[in-house]
Amino acid sequence: MLSKFLYTLILLLCFVGLYGTFGLVRNEYLNGDVCPKILSIPACYIIFICFAAALISHLNLIKDRSILFWIGVLPALSIASYGSLGELVGFASCPKTSGGIPMCFISFGFFGSLALLKLLLRRSNH
Repeated sequence: MLSKFLYTLILLLCFVGLYGTFGLVRNEYLNGDVCPKILSIPACYIIFICFAAALISHLNLIKDRSILFWIGVLPALSIASYGSLGELVGFASCPKTSGGIPMCFISFGFFGSLALLKLLLRRSNH
């Protein structure tokens, strides 16, 4: 029962994350200079790909699904951590929601939750 709940919660976070990030990606594509760049690549593109990798692996659509999940989650968590720290200290600026919340804070929460939930799911399955 707990495993099914955790599995569903991870799916929900991935879908909501993809949906939320898609708007930012679309805005970056249409207007440019919306997202900070990492090696000339908009960070929102990377975050979107990371959400997609986590979702694809969680849905068991590929063979080495656990590896892909962590390849998606860990870099995004690192980017969100860096952006959140930068936002707090003042050396970086993240795109903000209409309410003024830095989106890197939201990404940090999502990817941190995904990592924690996946570890809990693994533990409940063993």
